[in-house]
Amino acid sequence: MKSKIALLSALLVGCTTVGPDYRQPDVAVPGQYLESNSESGASDTALTNWWLSFGDPKLSSLVERALSQNLDIEAAAARIREVRALEAVAGAGASPQVAAEGSITRQRISEHAIPAPPGGGAPGGGTSGFALPGESFTTWRIGFDASWEIDLFGRNRREREAAAARTGEAIWNRHDSEVTVAAEVASAYLRLRTLQARIANAEAELERQLRFEQLVGARTRGGLVTGQDLEQQRAERAAAAAAIPSLQAEAKAEIHALGVLTGTTPDALTADLSAPAALPSSPPVPAGLPSDLLRRRPDIRAAERELAAATADIGVATADLYPRFSLTAAPALVSTALGSLLAWGSRSFSAGGAIDWPLFDGGRRRANVEVRNARQEQALIAYRKAVLTALQDVEDALSLTDGDRNQLARLEEALATATRAEEIARARYRGGLVTYSDVLVAQARRIALEEQVIETRGALARDNVALVKALGGGWQEGAAQ
Repeated sequence: MKSKIALLSALLVGCTTVGPDYRQPDVAVPGQYLESNSESGASDTALTNWWLSFGDPKLSSLVERALSQNLDIEAAAARIREVRALEAVAGAGASPQVAAEGSITRQRISEHAIPAPPGGGAPGGGTSGFALPGESFTTWRIGFDASWEIDLFGRNRREREAAAARTGEAIWNRHDSEVTVAAEVASAYLRLRTLQARIANAEAELERQLRFEQLVGARTRGGLVTGQDLEQQRAERAAAAAAIPSLQAEAKAEIHALGVLTGTTPDALTADLSAPAALPSSPPVPAGLPSDLLRRRPDIRAAERELAAATADIGVATADLYPRFSLTAAPALVSTALGSLLAWGSRSFSAGGAIDWPLFDGGRRRANVEVRNARQEQALIAYRKAVLTALQDVEDALSLTDGDRNQLARLEEALATATRAEEIARARYRGGLVTYSDVLVAQARRIALEEQVIETRGALARDNVALVKALGGGWQEGAAQ
């Protein structure tokens, strides 16, 4: 008991802040990415407006519209306003609280009661300041009630720290929404242009099949080939036509997705985006160093702020183990007559101090400290996981980009060869040197490779988007301030 009294005396001499002070954790990251040999990275400006590198004004317009109108971003902005208000609430706890009060009461003293002393009821018509039994009187009162909790153990300081950290977390969550939305818009747009390229290719293929059907029909009528060749060609033409509607439906779905992402109705962009346009591409994005992620990735920054808030919460819970001190004052004017209420003699004043120190609560407050410690540990684990996930995202994006780039080069070479082979097969078929089956084999190989080339070009463009997102590109400095 003596040691507790000594500790309390020492704390009273100089105010202290209990609980752990926050220090940003050190997280080991590799010196460079496994899938990248370059140590230079894109500039912050280039990463902020990365969609401009595609050179597509429509894409840029869609991304910028989404950043200003997307509902997820608006919800994140509303969350920032909420936590800023909560931060103001926490800050107000350090200030004295003053309230004005006024009252009027009518009172009658029981005839069987003892005279009411001053303070127990204002004097009526009795003598010596006492209200006599059976008397009635009115009391008028105006004044102020003031109180101030002395933050001896830093409870309010820790509350303000936690609130400020959560404001920072909300801001970084808003930035994370910006990164995600910009990437989703670009990916949906690139999928749309890829689908439109596939539709154009399918329509061109249908035209080729119609022309070849005319050739096969002429050869059938001339008795050079059997009717089986013509029926097979009609089936090929029908299959080419059947591939188009499903691609058109997928393209419409991407337009609908872009409408919602930009904060409008699903059909709002149909007229603007239905016309086919070329699939844009961007130059490779330099990844830079893994350590840059700790600064660039909003989700990592948000996790770090949540860890800071959880650390401050430990201090709040720890401060609850100690007594809470407060000062109070209540100046007032009190009178039984309204006309004399403002007179100098009507003044009244009370002041005092209070201490609140629960001595026994069944271990609730100490258990609450353990709860806060456990939550801080969870926040630290979440922060470390966010860093590891970010590293994985970049490595995966680099690997996919490199793989699709190499695959595209080989597919384009294979397509050129397959196209020449089909042309030769068709020419030989016209001359009666090969069968229709030989043409079908060459044609099928060329069609499959054309589809792969278009899809891989789209995938490579989306890989660049995924890499920029993994690097934390797309959030707008000052947009959430």
